[in-house]
Amino acid sequence: MSSPADRAAQGKRARKHAPRSAHAPWIPAADRPDPVVVLERQGADRLPDLLPIRYGRMAASPFAFLRGAAAVMAGDLAANPHTGLTVQLCGDAHLLNFGLFASPERSLLFDLNDFDETYPGPFEWDVKRLAASVAVAARGNGHSDKEAHRAALAATAAYRTNMRRLAGLGELAVWYERIDAHDLLPLIRSARHRRRAEHTLAQATRRTSLHALAKLTETTPDGRRRIVHDPPLLEPAGVSDAAAIRKMFGDYRSTLAEERRRLLDRYRFVDAARKVVGVGSVGTRCFIVLLAGRDTDDPLFLQIKEATRSVIEDHVPYHGPYIHPGHRVVSGQRLLQAASDIFLGWMTGPQGRAFYWRQLRDMKGSADVAVMRPDELTAYARLCGVALSRAHARSGDRIAIAAYLGKTDPFDRAVAAFALRYADQTDRDHAVLRRAVSEGVLTATPGA
Repeated sequence: MSSPADRAAQGKRARKHAPRSAHAPWIPAADRPDPVVVLERQGADRLPDLLPIRYGRMAASPFAFLRGAAAVMAGDLAANPHTGLTVQLCGDAHLLNFGLFASPERSLLFDLNDFDETYPGPFEWDVKRLAASVAVAARGNGHSDKEAHRAALAATAAYRTNMRRLAGLGELAVWYERIDAHDLLPLIRSARHRRRAEHTLAQATRRTSLHALAKLTETTPDGRRRIVHDPPLLEPAGVSDAAAIRKMFGDYRSTLAEERRRLLDRYRFVDAARKVVGVGSVGTRCFIVLLAGRDTDDPLFLQIKEATRSVIEDHVPYHGPYIHPGHRVVSGQRLLQAASDIFLGWMTGPQGRAFYWRQLRDMKGSADVAVMRPDELTAYARLCGVALSRAHARSGDRIAIAAYLGKTDPFDRAVAAFALRYADQTDRDHAVLRRAVSEGVLTATPGA
């Protein structure tokens, strides 16, 4: 391992081929592909009956479009020079991919919470996607461009200053860093903001498998529990799917630590259903499984989600250490999160498709970005920037990144300027999608 001075010098050298001010422009490449073509290409291997739901959700607003268009933005980011300072990227670090979840010790943490696109890549790609999502969300809430810029600047500045703090800490201290959700409350000065935060924390605490049992299941006339049917968003698994899930269960079990396998063995299979999730993931194969422990009032819900190629993979000159996409997601999550779900595992399913497993609900919660006022969005963006820097510091060279970022704010201002320009691009891309829907090129199911 190089000395801290050598690592800092490496970070400063990165400014020569990727000056901090060079992050500000956004000029679409002359051969930039049509965003609809990118989305259609991505959907080629997805379930065709679910794609109209995906397009309907993305057509709802520019922010919804941005959420589903990680593949579009990955190509855009890759078209520009980058620092070469590699971290394990989230790959889709927009505002709604941060949130609350329970640690194995039952503490409520704030952190990144979606890793479908995780892959090694230049650290600034995550920072730029976060900042762009802040700007798009701000405009969607009716905030001025000045307010949008302020919020995007807050996210980037928080990333930089926290990364510089982490650069001065030892390895174990960085690894043990976490953001305890309840520690945030004393930092909130506004009584209105504090009440909203307390409400969000209370909601997250209630979102457990027991809560899901009441919401997602019903009792049949013969007294059996089953997952409710709500087509097309929640449908019973067919006979072949149910049989495949039972077989997959054993392979998934083998990827867990021994003590967790013993815990899982105490549960029995009850029911399974196909579930539509998110925006960007719609069309991938996803199921939920209801297990029962001591009795039917001791449930465990697991989610089985298909893992495909990361949108980052085609845009980096190197290959990550993961051959199996499910292993990629699980390993990326364990590396980036301060603490991870004890039931997180992966396996190969029918037709060689990759899947990963996790708890469906484990005290999970997220902020309602759509109702945030300018000051609230700025504060939340700042928190996301801190969480992202902590995640990157675990996998990348935090000393080199901190030296590249510097003590002053050229990087912050450049990325905030980029965020507004990319928000303009998102508006244009969203309009292209809506036009494709109105002209019948794409079929969209609104409101699903």
